[in-house]
Amino acid sequence: MGQSGATSPTVARVLRGELCSGCGLCASVAGPAIRMEQPAPGYARPAQSGGVTPEAERIIAASCPGAVVAPWTGVAPEIHPYWGPWRRVLTGHATDETVRFEGSSGGAISGLLIHALETGLIDRVVHVAAAEGDPTRNATVVSRTAAEIVRRAGSRYTASSPLAGLEAELAAGGAFAVVGKPCDVSALRQLALRDPRVGRHVKVVLSFFCGGIPSHDGVRRILKTMGVAFEDVRAFRFRGRGWPGDCVAETDTGEGRMSYPDSWGGHLSKEVQFRCKICPDAVGGAADIACADAWYGDDDGYPAFDEQEGRSLIVSRTEAGERLLSAALGAGRLDAEPVPVNEIDAMQPSQARRKRLVLARTLALPLALQPRPRMAGLKVLEAARRAPLVEALRNFVGTLRRTMLGRRSRL
Repeated sequence: MGQSGATSPTVARVLRGELCSGCGLCASVAGPAIRMEQPAPGYARPAQSGGVTPEAERIIAASCPGAVVAPWTGVAPEIHPYWGPWRRVLTGHATDETVRFEGSSGGAISGLLIHALETGLIDRVVHVAAAEGDPTRNATVVSRTAAEIVRRAGSRYTASSPLAGLEAELAAGGAFAVVGKPCDVSALRQLALRDPRVGRHVKVVLSFFCGGIPSHDGVRRILKTMGVAFEDVRAFRFRGRGWPGDCVAETDTGEGRMSYPDSWGGHLSKEVQFRCKICPDAVGGAADIACADAWYGDDDGYPAFDEQEGRSLIVSRTEAGERLLSAALGAGRLDAEPVPVNEIDAMQPSQARRKRLVLARTLALPLALQPRPRMAGLKVLEAARRAPLVEALRNFVGTLRRTMLGRRSRL
């Protein structure tokens, strides 16, 4: 799109309020006027170097997940206040043992994508993988074969902007799948309301339950604890190759290794950006299918992270998602069994807690003269009714205090 003389007021407001998720949608829509960068401490952020057209600004204002989050209404007959729209809820895994092993949980997303590719539903997959030249960072890649999907499998707990190159993919045509964070999916769904090419070319949208995006400083903390020099890293895996799998930094002379509870709980979770802490849809409610770790609970009701064979939670949400899931099950790509939706509470307690506290946290923002995203149609109020009053008040006060002090990253 051509440029005008004005920068995007939506982008400026979202950046001022620390509401950016780093999805890259604005960079795709605005062309050379906006590019994605990773300033310290290492979150993906748009940098405006020119003006955007009024049309581009209207699309950004209506699609940016820091401004508005795609609603859950009209997607599926059943909607859970925590877990979103659903048609079927299953636990299972990819039947191919390599796919199951390489994935972060049971390999369900990889199995679904491989089936979609090999049956001709799509001709490529747009997703995120380790960046060439710096495997501790992410890059958006296009996979066209099962081998590429397997090689690039696994969670990537650092900044990513999978929508920054979306314009080029839409212009290329064909039929493709997008795998993204819930905020990426929200932006894509909102864009589809204004750009008919999305519906024509994006045939499958997959997501996952997201714990939040840490800054790249989280990776540096892990490497420092491992005793591995950043410049010596030749490959970096956040987890996978088992369930949950270790965080591993490979060098020319050996490797550093850290358990998932230590890497995520001890380092990465402490670096999660503010927007993720007020996310009203961290479960991919706008996706066709969302997957997650189907953690087994311990005696105290918390997930146990003992190494074992991977198990995925699989939630089909749309007619397109249900068709793909049914086909993959019928072809033997996945082995899965149904579970009641309320059983997700025990598998993903941290997600339940975050959703019921979203209202308390976001109510504090206007009092500190800060913006907040529009969150209509996401059952935020219904989820908030499940929060203990003391817990809600503590989070309201904590958010207000940290916002006024400018320390929201530590919420």
